[in-house]
Amino acid sequence: MKTRVIQDEVEPADNGINRAAPIVAARETEIAAVRELVWEVLTGISEWPSWNPAVKSVSMQGSVSQGAQFRWQAGPGRITSTLEHVEPPRRVAWSGKALGLKAMHLYVLESRNGTTLVRTEESYDGLVAHVFRARLQKTLEGALESGLRHLKIEAERRTTDLAAERRS
Repeated sequence: MKTRVIQDEVEPADNGINRAAPIVAARETEIAAVRELVWEVLTGISEWPSWNPAVKSVSMQGSVSQGAQFRWQAGPGRITSTLEHVEPPRRVAWSGKALGLKAMHLYVLESRNGTTLVRTEESYDGLVAHVFRARLQKTLEGALESGLRHLKIEAERRTTDLAAERRS
């Protein structure tokens, strides 16, 4: 008989995700916008519902800083998240709990000659993650792809708007 230790309380390596979790996904995209603008869009947490249709609502008290909490609704559940690492304009990570899952999410932004490479990773742990592993793996992968797609659209839209303003 094989056994596996379930590590619900594992701390993330280097302020990232729980790589030992049963569900882990990563995606990346290049955005035609400078890193500071992408950072502004990504960390404008209260504004997420205006550009990301998966996010129905957000409430956040205070500024984007380590330890700050925000509550949001994406999909069927309300999520309470805590910012675990904030390194402007390079890296932001948060943890969240909802529906029997413990999630850890990381974004890393890398400047590339006027564009930004955005890498995102997320892990799900907890009993629900173990029981519904295959279904939740697909859901997470789709959510990361969708989130990056909408982040790209919004950051590139703002870049176009800024360029138009400068020409006016």
